[in-house]
Amino acid sequence: MKKFLPWIIIGVLVIIGYSYFKGINNTAVKLNQNIQESWGNVETSYQRRNDLIGNLVKTVKGAADFEKSTLEAVVNARAKATATTIDPTNITPEQLDAFNQAQGGLNSALSRLLVTVEKYPDLKANQNFLKLQDELSSTENQILTARTRFNEAVKPYNNHVTVFPNNIFAGWFGFKEKAYFKAVEGAEKPVDVEFDFGK
Repeated sequence: MKKFLPWIIIGVLVIIGYSYFKGINNTAVKLNQNIQESWGNVETSYQRRNDLIGNLVKTVKGAADFEKSTLEAVVNARAKATATTIDPTNITPEQLDAFNQAQGGLNSALSRLLVTVEKYPDLKANQNFLKLQDELSSTENQILTARTRFNEAVKPYNNHVTVFPNNIFAGWFGFKEKAYFKAVEGAEKPVDVEFDFGK
């Protein structure tokens, strides 16, 4: 029995080690899946907003004398925002920052559009426009909720892969810390809109 004792100890240590490493990997995989699901919800919310903006632009185009440059700014910002994509399996701070900047540009252009509409009483009374404006407002709330839930999904994952000694082994399995959504730089400042009633 004594000659088998070292082998039994080694066997037990191997099983314990295997279980430990398996636990680190499987937990990281599950938490990463939660992040990917949350990111899908973020993308869905932004896609809904992009679709609504397209309809809003078509409605506003109906106002014959509406400022062309204002509409073009929204269309261009929307195109840039939809072209900026992120791989949810490898979300880096740089990717998230580029995504945030593109969406922030669209927010700014859209804000200018909605403020400019104030000069067009017929458009302000248009039922389609009012409905789209209301849906956009609702969608902005959905985006905020989706972004918050994304950050909530990232936190336990980051905690799991960055604490010692998990950080050593998580790196072996290819798990890295993920970025959080942050406010776009300058978001604390109000949008500067100039009215030119001479047009």
